[in-house]
Amino acid sequence: MVTRVDALADRHDPIVVTRPHLTLGTSLSAPAPESSETAFVAMGCFWGAERKFFEMNGVLVTSVGYQGGFTANPTYEDVCTGQTGHAEVVKVVFDPHVVSYGDVLGCFFENHDPTQGFRQGNDIGTQYRSAIYFTDERQERIARTLAQVYGEKLRDAGYGPITTEIAPAGPFYMAEEYHQQYLVANPNGYCGIGGVGVSCPVGLSLD
Repeated sequence: MVTRVDALADRHDPIVVTRPHLTLGTSLSAPAPESSETAFVAMGCFWGAERKFFEMNGVLVTSVGYQGGFTANPTYEDVCTGQTGHAEVVKVVFDPHVVSYGDVLGCFFENHDPTQGFRQGNDIGTQYRSAIYFTDERQERIARTLAQVYGEKLRDAGYGPITTEIAPAGPFYMAEEYHQQYLVANPNGYCGIGGVGVSCPVGLSLD
């Protein structure tokens, strides 16, 4: 992982996406509704990962971007150098009265291999790491509890320890427009997403 000292220099201009969500029709940049909750997760290439979440009942909008690193306003090319420290992240805005944060993390854990470190399948690099960026203490508690419980299930199934980064959510930098809902615009596009076949136990007590 690159250090702050060695990271690429900041860019001054943020990436702006003006078109709405290709499936949900909602704005990608408007403030989240007051009654909503936001989750930030990284699980490899964000193209296939985003689709898993906007297909969930109760999700209001999703977008993909870069988070967890040092360089402000990075481009995709910047992130792919491994010199920004960012992961490819999905931002999930959802109605907590319809779907819980635990359910969102259950989808996260079940749809990738969280034991692979700085890679996901054939996608290799720090930007493809598994990560949960929490927004408050409650989200942190749920994330760490699920990681522990799911880690035990993975161990019983013969997998190594979970390498998922769990850290406070820093700035989320929107990715370029062509990355947003990529598999909707490109139905035959690359999707490297896939779980290990081990279910993640999500109890209502978590929330």
